[in-house]
Amino acid sequence: METVSIDTITKKLKNAPQSVIERVIGYVDAIMENSKETKPYSLTEEQQNLLNEQVGLDIKEYTEAGKLYSNLKDKHEL
Repeated sequence: METVSIDTITKKLKNAPQSVIERVIGYVDAIMENSKETKPYSLTEEQQNLLNEQVGLDIKEYTEAGKLYSNLKDKHEL
């Protein structure tokens, strides 16, 4: 947020009663909480289903990225 916007809010709230300040803080907290839940991307239904299927899998079923990369390089002689 630009400093000018923060300064404007500060000036408006300077003489506000405590109850107003508390409501504003609650409002800001709610906005911030909602922004954490918002994803900066979107997935297709198929992609989301693939991710959902992976939830709770045993860690032994995963392959380390470095090992996978090495295996692919070796397989394709890169």
